[in-house]
Amino acid sequence: MFTQNRTFILTLFFLSLFSREIVSETLEEIVVLGDWRQVSAGQEDSSVVLLDAQTIKSQSMQHFEQLSYLVPNLNFAASDSRARYFQIRGIGERSGYQGTPNSSVGFLIDDIDYSGQGGIATTFDVEQIEIHRGPQGSRIGANALAGLIYIRTKDPTDVFEANSEITLGSYGVKSTGLAFGGPFKENESISYRLAFRKDKADGFRKNLYLKQSDTSRKDESTGRLKINWEPSEKTTIKLLVSRVDLNDPADIWTLDGSLNTLSDRPGMDSQKTSSYGLKIFQDLEGFELQSLTSSTDTDVIFSYDADWGNEASWSPFIYDYFSETLRDRKTFGQEFRLVSDEADLNRNKKIEWVFGVSYLEIKEYNLKKDDGNYGDPSDPYGPYASSSSSSSNYKSENFSIFSNIDYLLSETIKLSLGVRWEDWESEYLDTFGDEFNPSNHMSGGKISLIKKIENDTNIFVSIAKGYKQGGFNLGLGLASDSLNNNLLYDPEYLTNYELGINSKAMYSRINFSAVMFYSDREDQQVLVSTQVDPSDPNTFSFLTKNAAEGVNYGLEVNMTMDLNENLNVFANLALLETEIKNWKSRADLEGRAQAHAPKRSYAVGLNWNPAQNYYVRLDVTGKSSFYYSDSHDKQSKSYSLTNLSLGYQADQWNAELWVRNAFDKYYSVRGFYFGNEPPNFQDTLYERHGDPRHSGVSLRYDF
Repeated sequence: MFTQNRTFILTLFFLSLFSREIVSETLEEIVVLGDWRQVSAGQEDSSVVLLDAQTIKSQSMQHFEQLSYLVPNLNFAASDSRARYFQIRGIGERSGYQGTPNSSVGFLIDDIDYSGQGGIATTFDVEQIEIHRGPQGSRIGANALAGLIYIRTKDPTDVFEANSEITLGSYGVKSTGLAFGGPFKENESISYRLAFRKDKADGFRKNLYLKQSDTSRKDESTGRLKINWEPSEKTTIKLLVSRVDLNDPADIWTLDGSLNTLSDRPGMDSQKTSSYGLKIFQDLEGFELQSLTSSTDTDVIFSYDADWGNEASWSPFIYDYFSETLRDRKTFGQEFRLVSDEADLNRNKKIEWVFGVSYLEIKEYNLKKDDGNYGDPSDPYGPYASSSSSSSNYKSENFSIFSNIDYLLSETIKLSLGVRWEDWESEYLDTFGDEFNPSNHMSGGKISLIKKIENDTNIFVSIAKGYKQGGFNLGLGLASDSLNNNLLYDPEYLTNYELGINSKAMYSRINFSAVMFYSDREDQQVLVSTQVDPSDPNTFSFLTKNAAEGVNYGLEVNMTMDLNENLNVFANLALLETEIKNWKSRADLEGRAQAHAPKRSYAVGLNWNPAQNYYVRLDVTGKSSFYYSDSHDKQSKSYSLTNLSLGYQADQWNAELWVRNAFDKYYSVRGFYFGNEPPNFQDTLYERHGDPRHSGVSLRYDF
């Protein structure tokens, strides 16, 4: 299962069991924020990776896509601009909406659901990021079959504070950020925090035809206001207003695998999202009433030069296609929770509980326009022009009831049981006459047992069931009857088994966690692709189907160690095996690994203070090869990336020189295999390569 890495990883796992006799000193508590109530990371009963404010702040470009490399068993699929779709343990979407918006990885920012919209995740003035690996059926429901990404931005503080940042770098990188806040002088029961960020870059492609180096540029801005009000000792009200504007052109794909594009009509991959959140916490006798209300309004422009070329590159053929989708998505969410006071054996209180109801509504309108022209000089009747326009309306409603009970069996053993029942209803209608209204009733949950061995060592075992709603496929109007028979697909269920340990050792100088997991996937949803007309790239479509079953299993290890007062090292490692099983309609895929599921991934590094006020940060991240799709056998190549920062910090100032991908590795994050070159349109592997080496300087001032 674990090949040559097995001995090393299992040795780390079991060595921690023998280090528990060492008594720890008191260090700052690491707290998980994305659970029902804030708990110590060492008391978690699942696999969680935490990225703290210092790690986030140290990144040269403030976006979650960059941070994701630090988390093993977290992968992403970036087709054009920002990564919007993520995979945890090999499970998750890889492409945009062609049917039901249907996420396997939940994505919450300040408890607002942005699942399937990960591009919005700018990370300036963020307090903590958590990646919960494994199904979150009882916590989130249908959007978190594979896991949850939870981002908490910085809350208003009791005293005034502010921080600012300016970054300049290669490839036209220019960024400025300012965040400040504190209590209102006239009313200290009200506090606020404002954050503004502007990021610009030319991008990492050069368009040789247009003679421009900014056709894949980044122009991104973030604005956020938080207000906290405590009208009484038992009541807290939190208001959030945010606006994220990603004005990013899209000119990424190349015919020769280089970073030089040839398109004559570059597209866009932009997103503008306005969000509003209101949280009310009312302390009552023995429990707290929590109300979480949110709404979002998102406008997306997704367009691309479908032939990736120009008149000169295709001569003597005429080959020119373009596609554009305008999307408007609105969401409304309301959740009510009753959260009991914490259990306390000293007061003979053995039970703590959560009960709640949740509602999420999504409304989405799409306007799609395609045009094209194809001509073969040997065809006297050509060229052939095409043009189409269509619109669609989609609406879905999710209503769920959930509960979680923790029972203290003794001072060292806790039993936890969570359940969730969910009803999903949807409606879809478009100008082609397609009309769907699928619905599903689903349920999931989790049971776990946590055993405290010593003060700073816990082991746990858990069984969790996650689920993901079914849906429908679009864009198959010209396809074969066999494809049209697969317009609808069923829900997927996943049962996950975990055994893990969280431990501190050597007077808390080592923090160690390890989780072994095994997942059974029932009615596994897989994404395959088809091209209806080989000469028209706008007919390239994706199709979601149910395979009979699949399995995912592996090991995840996280470790940090303070070697001395000036040197800290970390190692996050993951091993993953996946398999598609018993798929009668695609026997060629049985026994093969799933797509975007690298068998090995890691992030190792150090933080070193060689002299007073000076520091060095180094991290090396990497992934082994993985299949690009369930439709073919083409794979990426394994890669490792090295990032380095050299800094000086004195008082409130911080100056830093940084370089990312220091050895200029040429690596791929996405791949398509289809025909896109006339006249034969032979199937070819086209890869979307990651960012080359780039460097810069950041200047920060806190006051």
